[in-house]
Amino acid sequence: MKGLTIGRAAKSAGVGVETIRFYERRGLIQQPRKPLRSGFRVYSDEVVPRIRFIRRSQEMGFSLREIADLLSLSADPRADCARVRKHAAAKLAEVDHKLGELNHMRAALQEMIDACPARGAARNCTILQALQPTSKKALVKSPSLRGRNRRQQTMKSITLKVAGMHCEGCAATLEALVGAEEGVQAVSVSYKDGAARILFDPRRTSEDRLVALVQRPGYRVSSRGHD
Repeated sequence: MKGLTIGRAAKSAGVGVETIRFYERRGLIQQPRKPLRSGFRVYSDEVVPRIRFIRRSQEMGFSLREIADLLSLSADPRADCARVRKHAAAKLAEVDHKLGELNHMRAALQEMIDACPARGAARNCTILQALQPTSKKALVKSPSLRGRNRRQQTMKSITLKVAGMHCEGCAATLEALVGAEEGVQAVSVSYKDGAARILFDPRRTSEDRLVALVQRPGYRVSSRGHD
């Protein structure tokens, strides 16, 4: 039999079967027609490099919608390279923005660590004091943290219980999808726990939007909690 079954295609591309089905639902991969007689759908050999392209693009931070645009450009003989460069430049700007936020967090953590005496009772620890937003003592000891603390206090964390994930590939796909959302600073999706933990800026996105984003591929959010 020429071509690949969905199982063989998934194995060759290094993903789960549900990942391919998810890509099909999002229009990134065309689902082969089912044979008139009993049998399996057969995928062309081209589906494997296409899946790898999608996965590589996700690793670079592109959203599934952006990946669909890149695939269209790749298939269009009239497409201009400048359009592809525009997509990459926009993604680079987004990455730079997130790196800037992470550098602020790193500097704040380094300052707290440098100020810690690393001895004595934990209740007197300067790190614990600095993490207390109502602690005047901590703010006095670390005045340069004041602005950064205000920025970090605007961040919110939410844990969504997600039903419908069938493999680690589902978790990876969902993590990439949510991670590309504007305002999301960090995301961790666990297939084993059936949960998505998201750190986000409520000024740039909302809980309801994140829930809708998680449910868009066909998963279901059964509950939400706050840390």
